[in-house]
Amino acid sequence: QVQLVESGGGLVQPGESLTLSCVASGATLSAYYVIGWFRQAPGKEQEGVSCMSTRDGNTFYSNAVTGRFTIAIDHAKNTAHLQMNSLKSEDTGTYYCAVDRRDVVDMCLDSVLSRFGSWSQGTQVTVSS
Repeated sequence: QVQLVESGGGLVQPGESLTLSCVASGATLSAYYVIGWFRQAPGKEQEGVSCMSTRDGNTFYSNAVTGRFTIAIDHAKNTAHLQMNSLKSEDTGTYYCAVDRRDVVDMCLDSVLSRFGSWSQGTQVTVSS
């Protein structure tokens, strides 16, 4: 299966920005119907952050990040990105990227329902003053 290697996490202050990268190997991202970003804070359930249809480019965002985060795909580098601006302390958590070959766009923010097939190892994002 495809391997997803994620990077870009770190410690930042509120209001700052981070860009997460998810490099795919073994397959092109275009071969997957949907790409998603998820996060999980300690003691909390996993939360869908953003997802994208590779077929039509439609994007979706959780209410918590709308207007601040942007999902994108660099096809030349076979890499998905999550640009995170105006970070808040509540954005702290472990972030994962995931892909699936099925058309689960309508439910792509719900990882339990959509059951993405392949996941990255995760990267820690800590927003603290």
